Amino acid sequence: MTESSAEAVAAAANAAATASVTGTWRRGAGLAGVAIGVVAAGAAAGVAIERLTVGRGMRRKARLALDSAGPYGALRGTPGKARADDGTELYYEVDEVEPAAGLGARRRRLFGRRTPAPVTVVFSHGYCLNQDSWHFQRAALRGVVRTVHWDQRSHGRSGRGAAQAEDGTPVSIDQLGRDLKAVIDAAAPRGPIVLAGHSMGGMTVMALAAQFPELIRERVAGVALVGTSSGRLGEVNFGLPVAGVNAVRRVLPGVLKALGQRAELVERGRRATADLFAGIIKRYSFASRDVDVAVTRFAERMIEGTPIDVVAEFYPAFNDHDKTEALAHFAGLPVLVLAGVDDLVTPSEHSEAIADLLPDAELVLVPDAGHLVMLEHPEVVTDRFADLLTRARDRARSAVGQG
Repeated sequence: MTESSAEAVAAAANAAATASVTGTWRRGAGLAGVAIGVVAAGAAAGVAIERLTVGRGMRRKARLALDSAGPYGALRGTPGKARADDGTELYYEVDEVEPAAGLGARRRRLFGRRTPAPVTVVFSHGYCLNQDSWHFQRAALRGVVRTVHWDQRSHGRSGRGAAQAEDGTPVSIDQLGRDLKAVIDAAAPRGPIVLAGHSMGGMTVMALAAQFPELIRERVAGVALVGTSSGRLGEVNFGLPVAGVNAVRRVLPGVLKALGQRAELVERGRRATADLFAGIIKRYSFASRDVDVAVTRFAERMIEGTPIDVVAEFYPAFNDHDKTEALAHFAGLPVLVLAGVDDLVTPSEHSEAIADLLPDAELVLVPDAGHLVMLEHPEVVTDRFADLLTRARDRARSAVGQG
């Protein structure tokens, strides 16, 4: 299994349940249910306890209230569109630097007496998420530093992958690296840039470096790799017994592919099993017990918004992901490698392995944090970003002086 994000596992679990109820693919869904049931067991136990005290209708009303009132993911910038090399339309937004008047206090709060970096920060999100997953960091940097936020193909407001929609071509991490290049060309064609990637977004940054090393050499002033991996994702056990993991690995790729072909039916199943789905998301996204319920619902909403056929198209790419050699292109750059200590999706050991290959990188392991560390402990992530941007500013100014 791969970065598979528990999001993919959750989607498959819900889809398998639906298939079983309708009598369609009973045999395949049954096999999936046995394997995926091991994954879902821990979350299901928590959901069962909750059901003893909170009615289903009340939970649904609470979700609707959070959806309508929650402030997360509401930030919007100047929209733009880039076109990938296969014709896919990629949606991005730009937050420009605002005039200095009125921003002094915010700048001091974020950077102290330091001045913000004269760079553009390009944020790449993870699997089954969208650009809004960087909400807190975007809010902190808004108007102070120029930032670009984009939706990976088939996610958020970006178009469905052209090659995938046409003939079901699987997505590759290399393709995502080329997509990022298209976004940079459109939204930040000049000047120094800082690349920030979470999970699959970090892999996208590595794929960019592997294919466009001259861009890294000539324009990149800093890199942030959050909760990501350079390879060997097939060894992740997601905190499960070996037998359960092996069972899931055997059946999940085929099940996801089959379910992706019945997307409409599966989406109904996901809605019908929203409680179990929410429990799995919380289990694999966060480690803290006191995460704001509006934040957890925000994460659910992003993941729920990823169609099952998209989940299926991206999933196989993670088994093939190995960008260890690409890390060499970041040598000598200011690099932040950050992960949650309790991340079950891309364990912190993967971040430590990246840092071992980049001895000058800053390695930050955040206690009591899971996979969505930037939502769970935003103040820690934002603080380390501010430090990275200061170092990137120094590098950018030095490069200008040398030029």
